[in-house]
Amino acid sequence: MFLEEGIKKNLIALGVTGEINFSVPPKPEMGDLAFACFGLAKEKGQNPAEVAKEVVEKINQNKIDLITEAKAFGPYVNLYFSPGGLAKAVITGIEKDKNYGTNNIGQGAKVMIEYPSQNTHKEFHIGHMRNVCIGNTLVKLYEKSGYHMVPVNYINDFGAHVVKCLWWIMRQGKLKNDIPNKQKWLGEMYAAASKYIKEHEEEVKPELDALQKKLEAHDPKVMKIFNQTRKWSLVGFEKIHQELGVKHKVTFFESQVKEKGQKIVDGLLQKKVAQVGEGGAIIVDLSQYGLDIALVRKSTGAGVYLTSDLALAAEKFNKIKVDESINITGTEQDFYFKQLFKILDLSGFKNKMTHVGYGLVNLPEGKMSSRAGNVILYEDLRDEIFASLMKEMKERRTNWPEKKQIKTANVLTQAVLKFTMQQHEAAKVITFDIKQAISFDGFSAPYILYVVARINSLFKKSKIKLNNNINYELLNTGAEKRVLFLLSSYGDVIEKALKNYNPSVITKYCFDLAQAFNDFYNNCPILSEEKDLMRSRLALCAAVKKVLSDGLGVLTIGTVEEM
Repeated sequence: MFLEEGIKKNLIALGVTGEINFSVPPKPEMGDLAFACFGLAKEKGQNPAEVAKEVVEKINQNKIDLITEAKAFGPYVNLYFSPGGLAKAVITGIEKDKNYGTNNIGQGAKVMIEYPSQNTHKEFHIGHMRNVCIGNTLVKLYEKSGYHMVPVNYINDFGAHVVKCLWWIMRQGKLKNDIPNKQKWLGEMYAAASKYIKEHEEEVKPELDALQKKLEAHDPKVMKIFNQTRKWSLVGFEKIHQELGVKHKVTFFESQVKEKGQKIVDGLLQKKVAQVGEGGAIIVDLSQYGLDIALVRKSTGAGVYLTSDLALAAEKFNKIKVDESINITGTEQDFYFKQLFKILDLSGFKNKMTHVGYGLVNLPEGKMSSRAGNVILYEDLRDEIFASLMKEMKERRTNWPEKKQIKTANVLTQAVLKFTMQQHEAAKVITFDIKQAISFDGFSAPYILYVVARINSLFKKSKIKLNNNINYELLNTGAEKRVLFLLSSYGDVIEKALKNYNPSVITKYCFDLAQAFNDFYNNCPILSEEKDLMRSRLALCAAVKKVLSDGLGVLTIGTVEEM
């Protein structure tokens, strides 16, 4: 936190070097912050408790901002802040800094981030939803850290799944334009095709291979069906992207790079990076790197995912000059990306590429699968959550006009979806529990948004406009200090979340801050106090609202005026 950094600089000036990790003492009478002297004692070859006494003496003999006194508790140095010093530093810092919590780690570096990389001719399910949530948040985290971001998408519109879907549609007869939800229908066609192929694989394989060749050769009859169904998928995707706040600067398509990928495979053969394998397939032997054997072209001559991704890597850096490209996919593709990056490296590709994996989203009864057809569609989940929240709204807010109820329920629906998808570490597999997700208690979006609404209500009832006449010394209770320390750590939270590609650091922070605020609200009366104390506590409330709203904004979650 920015307070700690300032204190560290002063300590270094006093000759207190080494790693200093601050913590909050277990009891209020033991001070506001503390740090251990084990590392410093080891450097000096002295007893930690003796070193702590020496450091305390130096601090007490010299003036350090905020600190009125230091005391030694065994090997620990405990610091006591001046009355009101902590509150003034934190609240005025938040109030004056329009970009509170930002840093300049990136120093203007340009980074491309690719997500959600969904497939046409399939549904947009809740697994894609988690990808979008993580991608949106990482874009915000990078921007808050001084990077120039270029969000892009790569849509697989030419893979084996498309062949299966088209094959099944062509078996059923002509396409109809009066299908209500065309994207959902395509997903059903793909699932039905996959089920049939699994049961009749040997029988239908020649047909699928022939159709794959026709598709890659741009056969007019096949392309007519392909283009029409592809358009249905893309229109559906765009609608969902707008709803979720996804803004891509460029979209790449597999159909545009697959042929280039075949040429790259030819180049790998010439460079002897690749070789002809069993049955005429083209492979890259990565066994010496612990990455097994990678297939880059089928024995039929058809391309695979790696064929296209090799071309995509080159295409991305040629089209957009960036310092790094990040891919976000499920963790089940971790090994695949290790193979891809190694092949690129062996081919002489020098651009920086990073893979961020996220865990799958499961149904309560188990793993989802597009092939099996047991997926939860984003739109179905959204509608179910909205219906539950509208029911709650009509029961709680009978005096609200329906338009206001719908608007609030829509904001809360997106908040529930986005918050729940990012509650846990990105790599962790999650099971979406609707009842828990829409709860107004505990680790949930409604619980946190209610704090913002409560603060709005406090200001509305108080009819007070804050000014510079704030007595910060009145903010000295334990509950108030806990809120202040959390507010001061927001910048560290942003850095930590970005460093680990982990949006759950933000969701946990927002919950902790909301929880600390509620503890303060329940233990420190606000509107019933005399004006000076009320004004001081409202200033703290304003700081909480600003930071909490910013944190939710990083998660691309909006707030509501009242709930």
